[in-house]
Amino acid sequence: MTIHTEINDARVVKIMPVVSKKENECTPRARPSAAPKPPAFAGFEHINRYWDAAKGCYVARILPGEYYVTNQKEVISTVLGSCIAVCLRDPGTGVGGMNHFLLPAPGESADLNSEAHYGLNAMELLINAIMKNGGQRQNFEAKVFGGGEVIDAVTTNIGKRNIDFVMNFLELEGINLAAKDVGRKSARSVFYAPYSGQAYVKRTLPSQVREINDSERRYMKNLKKQDEQTTMKFFD
Repeated sequence: MTIHTEINDARVVKIMPVVSKKENECTPRARPSAAPKPPAFAGFEHINRYWDAAKGCYVARILPGEYYVTNQKEVISTVLGSCIAVCLRDPGTGVGGMNHFLLPAPGESADLNSEAHYGLNAMELLINAIMKNGGQRQNFEAKVFGGGEVIDAVTTNIGKRNIDFVMNFLELEGINLAAKDVGRKSARSVFYAPYSGQAYVKRTLPSQVREINDSERRYMKNLKKQDEQTTMKFFD
């Protein structure tokens, strides 16, 4: 396993080598009876959480437009193409979480409501949830992943726009950036343990990049429809 980070601290991000499913198989470990599913904070009961035999812990898997916050010894995971995932925690309390957004902002006329599909809302929702559950904003540290050049990179540059947004946001908010793995023509699987701050990234195979590209295209199409449906026009 090679270890890499762009912040000159090899302890904070581990980059897994790209391997096939067969090469990455592990001996399954059954969930021990002494390891019940950790309690979820209020509002996060709907997030899919499952026992990962290879990792020996529970994993909360979030989809685009979702976020999850915990103070338990569990891992949060997601799969990213041009999307961004921000892993954020308060090291003092061990409260932290992850979000997953596809675009920096909607069209000017769209009504965001409380959805985490877009960068600004996704960040505010994550920050507020961590603070609500005991995290102290002045102690926050962030790790940022994604923004790959996998979906119409030449014409839309979505990945770079996402990266620029989140870097500017963290700087303006005074949040410490502990590590990042962004850009490149690569999709990523990300695993984050808020209680320890460790993040693991696995670069995906070319076939998986195409699958993620198609998935993001469908997701963007659905978002566009939602924005159009929530647009309101006023007439004098």
